Amino acid sequence: MILGIDTSNYTTSAALISREGGPLLNAKIPLPVREGERGLRQSDAVFHHVKGLPEAARQVGEVLRAHPDDPVEAVGVSVSPRDAEGSYMPCFLAGVSAAEMTANALGVPLFRFSHQAGHVMAALTSACQNESADRDALLAEPFFAFHVSGGTTDLLLVKPGGSRIFEIEEIGGSKDINAGQAVDRAGVMMGFPFPAGPALDSAALDALDAGMKPVRAQVSVEGTRCNLSGLENRAAALWEETGDRAAVSLFVLDFIARTLEKMTKNAFERCGKRPVIYAGGVMSSRTVRRTLGQYGMFADAVYSSDNAAGIAWLTQEAMRRG
Repeated sequence: MILGIDTSNYTTSAALISREGGPLLNAKIPLPVREGERGLRQSDAVFHHVKGLPEAARQVGEVLRAHPDDPVEAVGVSVSPRDAEGSYMPCFLAGVSAAEMTANALGVPLFRFSHQAGHVMAALTSACQNESADRDALLAEPFFAFHVSGGTTDLLLVKPGGSRIFEIEEIGGSKDINAGQAVDRAGVMMGFPFPAGPALDSAALDALDAGMKPVRAQVSVEGTRCNLSGLENRAAALWEETGDRAAVSLFVLDFIARTLEKMTKNAFERCGKRPVIYAGGVMSSRTVRRTLGQYGMFADAVYSSDNAAGIAWLTQEAMRRG
């Protein structure tokens, strides 16, 4: 087996896959956020990871005991938010410590990747399984990947090669707040629990099923860069005017979807049409997928949000390449 560990700002994750890549465990323990708050301080995130890692280890142990003839051959871990110089968040130190201790105790190699690379690999692998596409063929050519979450709204050009399996170049993104931040701020404003994405998506889908048309405002996209801070203000104004959770939820997610749609089209114009993978927690929204489905592939929702499976799949690929 191969063990992956990821300690993002909101989830303690551990994953086990077979050497062939079949998922055996995708344990995810959300970090607690107090009601009414919109995030966690890094010191609190580290503390909660330290508390959550033993539970993740317990779940890993259960799988290992059920497969006594399949030892862990390698460990992978996320060590930074992005593959960029100076990219750092303290929350990843908790996972690195656990991974180094595990790899050393077992006498197996340890592979280090970025959290973002894990998101891309998880989405790519899951999307290829859903679409019956050839992951190796996609990894052999450049493709676009959107990583859209509370911490990032990045448009990436992913190129094959290098010690990290692929090289990631940021070619677009938000100039101000991230899409996930806009979702969470709108949700908390309306009394939804944090993180608010699932509640907003459910409300928006109910609105669409009832025949509601989204209130629309012009998106702010210049090339492959966007602005999303205006979305928060417009959502607040709509909430004050209507008090309608469904209408505001649909407005927010439709605005984000149309923003990403415009960025996708502009990326095609700039770099040529290539395969597109949509990754990150916001991409688990079924409302957003209704707009973007014609342009690219999506992972299952469980592999769009934070997870360690992508880190395990990256480790599997690194082992395969020697």
